Amino acid sequence: MNTRRTAPPNLMVVFGASGDLAKRKLLPALFHLYRQKLLHKGFIVLGYARTAMSDAAFREEIGAALREHIAAEHSDAFDQSAWESFAQALFYQTGGYDDRAAFDALAARIAELDATHPTQGNHLFYLATPPNVFEPITTLLAEVGLAEPPGAGWTRLIVEKPFGHDLASAQQLNDHLLKLFHEEQIYRIDHYLGKETVQNILVFRFGNGIFEPIWNRNYVDHVQITVAESLGVGTRGGYYDKSGAIRDMVQNHMMQLVALTAMEPPVTYDAESVRNQKVNVLRSIRPINPLEVNKWVVRAQYSAGVAGGEEIPGYLETEGIPPNSTTETYVAWKLEIDNWRWNGVPFYIRTGKALPTKVTEVNIMFRRPPLMSFNSREARGPRVHNSLTLRIQPDESIILNFDAKRPGPQLDVEQVSMDFVYSRAFGDSTISDAYERLLLDAMLGDSTLFIRRDETELAWDRITNVLEGWAIQEEILRRRGKTLPLPQYPAGTWGPIESDDLLAHAGHSWHAPSLNGGR
Repeated sequence: MNTRRTAPPNLMVVFGASGDLAKRKLLPALFHLYRQKLLHKGFIVLGYARTAMSDAAFREEIGAALREHIAAEHSDAFDQSAWESFAQALFYQTGGYDDRAAFDALAARIAELDATHPTQGNHLFYLATPPNVFEPITTLLAEVGLAEPPGAGWTRLIVEKPFGHDLASAQQLNDHLLKLFHEEQIYRIDHYLGKETVQNILVFRFGNGIFEPIWNRNYVDHVQITVAESLGVGTRGGYYDKSGAIRDMVQNHMMQLVALTAMEPPVTYDAESVRNQKVNVLRSIRPINPLEVNKWVVRAQYSAGVAGGEEIPGYLETEGIPPNSTTETYVAWKLEIDNWRWNGVPFYIRTGKALPTKVTEVNIMFRRPPLMSFNSREARGPRVHNSLTLRIQPDESIILNFDAKRPGPQLDVEQVSMDFVYSRAFGDSTISDAYERLLLDAMLGDSTLFIRRDETELAWDRITNVLEGWAIQEEILRRRGKTLPLPQYPAGTWGPIESDDLLAHAGHSWHAPSLNGGR
């Protein structure tokens, strides 16, 4: 991975610039990069959206959003002087996403800005829009000559998730994009890959001689990956009901965490070598027979309860959700990776809405010793695994849990922890927002932390097996005049009992995140 770098001059066009993603994530990330002097003086932003706005109005709106963002997420005061300078690099263009005349005007505006600013003809297009307009936007970019770089410059395209809603639609989207752009121009973004602790998985594994030798089936009993959210679907019910937890979280974030945790060391740390190894993991995930989906996957919906200190109505009582919805808000999946390193080591992954706390972590559960001769406080129950926790968020950290002797005259053993916390070791200010890293990488042409076509399609292939299994279940019941009774879990708990049973069959249990307790 590269160290500190400065982006080359470029013009970044943000489609959907009046939307939530641009205001809450993209522009704050760009402003922070600007304050760190990581953007070239030739960098400018051209916002594009349907909302009619002047350059001045756009700057005012973004300024207000930045002040709100910094007040909410950073302790430092708003840097008015830096903002006034940064604001001069912001411009705006009004237009529709399927309007050829509007894109002709966009091309003319880009040519004008290239002529008046030292962008060197470098263009970065960001699709911060709903996925239903990805195809018209990219089609019109090509029609007006913006898909190919002008002269010696470069042209790149950042595509936000979701990349389709199943394998067929993902392939269709990729086929469409690759008719207009080259693969090396396309940057499919998953913001989880920009998080410091996700990037640190590779450094921790392959940069330390004490861990890599035991990172395999000989020493690891099983692996758990948890991505928990404490909020319900809130006002996003209409959108969420069309996707569900498996499409919203598993296909992208969780499959990437599985790949990084399980991959072989790359020959070099360039983009293609790293992504080749991730692809090998995804290809090795055992496909599920759709008729056996219940053996491997649990899905559920939350009922009313309290999570994150808030009263949350049940999913089916949420505005915008059909009363007979079978969309899952929780998924637990037992994955098997059929390769030399991991054969016989189950990977348990779970994600859900309205869980007790917001936390993302990878837990490596090591094999127990063949014989335990010491007295243990846990002696009456099952022995606790030594484990290694890679905490992605919050409180980014790495925690090693192991047995130690309790003080006293007897040889009693208790599990204790050693931990490394990013903020304690490096200070809070050193942990960059994920979008900062990813935007900078895209400007630099480093696609290591972005997703290649075969990655997204392999992930969708495994997900589609599950979706097909669920569809078969529902169709069988429909023909019998019945509906599918999804397992329920009260908001504020760690999921349905069926999720515990998924692990219990192998003598395993879920690791309880240590933030605010667990099951």
